Amino acid sequence: MKNNKGFGKGILCGLLVMIFLGIGAFFILQNRGIVSVNLRPVNLEESNVPLPGSEEVNSKLNEMLSKINAYYLEDIDYSQLVDGMYAGLVKGLEDPYSVYYTKEELKSTMESTEGKYYGIGATMSQDKETGIIKIVQMFEGTPAEEAGLLPEDILYKVDGAEVSDMDLTEVVSLIKGEENTKVTLTIVREGQGDYMDIEVERKEVEVPTIEHEMLEDQVGYIKILQFDVITEEQFNAAMEDLNNQGMEKLVIDLRNNPGGVLSTVVHMLQQMLPEGMIVYTEDKYGEREEYKSDGKHEFTKPLALLVNGNSASASEIFAGAIQDYGIGTLVGTTTFGKGIVQTLVHLDDGSAMKLTISKYYTPKGNNIHGIGIEPDIEIDLTEELKQQSTITKEEDNQLQKALEVLKDK
Repeated sequence: MKNNKGFGKGILCGLLVMIFLGIGAFFILQNRGIVSVNLRPVNLEESNVPLPGSEEVNSKLNEMLSKINAYYLEDIDYSQLVDGMYAGLVKGLEDPYSVYYTKEELKSTMESTEGKYYGIGATMSQDKETGIIKIVQMFEGTPAEEAGLLPEDILYKVDGAEVSDMDLTEVVSLIKGEENTKVTLTIVREGQGDYMDIEVERKEVEVPTIEHEMLEDQVGYIKILQFDVITEEQFNAAMEDLNNQGMEKLVIDLRNNPGGVLSTVVHMLQQMLPEGMIVYTEDKYGEREEYKSDGKHEFTKPLALLVNGNSASASEIFAGAIQDYGIGTLVGTTTFGKGIVQTLVHLDDGSAMKLTISKYYTPKGNNIHGIGIEPDIEIDLTEELKQQSTITKEEDNQLQKALEVLKDK
């Protein structure tokens, strides 16, 4: 059926593009995925090219379906063909962040933002230029960690199906599934001469979006793994706990954080920033939406932020605002560079499209799309640490640099 799906996708768009978020399925859900927009219907008569719904396209579509039915060797799943056509229409935008979701895929996506899902407990990224998908990190105690997956593993196949021509959202849907079922991931690992097949059992995964502890010299440490619906509450609880322990300085770790929910990062920054702009967006019509802080909860203690090339989307909103206001020092490597916003547009049959609807700008008016945010202090993670599944804080040279910065403040 893979051939059916790929064939159907091509019917309406003619081009299949490789993707991910450049980190891919990690995206900003505005207002938990519900957006109010003025829908402007397409006037087919004004177009110089045939569009879906036109007589020319319908005629060709019927001809293709007739020939598929007459000649295609295997059984045909017509519902899969139809879903493939819908997905192909969105792929024709050639935007790696715009995706069509079936009802089932939409449910899976929304479960992820709630912090629980049935899967393996790993985050992945997709290079926006090559389409290559890599494992970024495994959550502690999850099937991915137990099965022996490592950071920097390149994903080649899922249950025997090659994923090099898929976007990250599709791949994530393949990996997720019913609880206690198994999925086989074929990976390429540096230093290994051949492909490796790793079987992983799917389990209910509760994503730990916040980790925190008090380090030496009363330095608080908060790691934000992603910005989900539950993250704001967890962040506030972590801050309260650290303050109760006498926190004098703070490190916030945004490394490998692919982003998440826009409203979540805005609410968290309202607990950090002085009065003023947090972030603003502009759509194709020049309409601007602003998100501001009232300054009533400004964080005034010495602060350092850890970032790297997998810090994307909502992470860059957080880092960009902290840097623009000068209330913290960014340590690490240049962030991913995703300066656009997506939202879910729900369709009448229960499916949806994730569409890029606007650009976002930091408080100083910078759009970092394709550029990223340069840290104040550039330091890469030591090479031999990059493929380790766990790194102690003592050997983490980026964290140690952040702590060194805070000693002088």
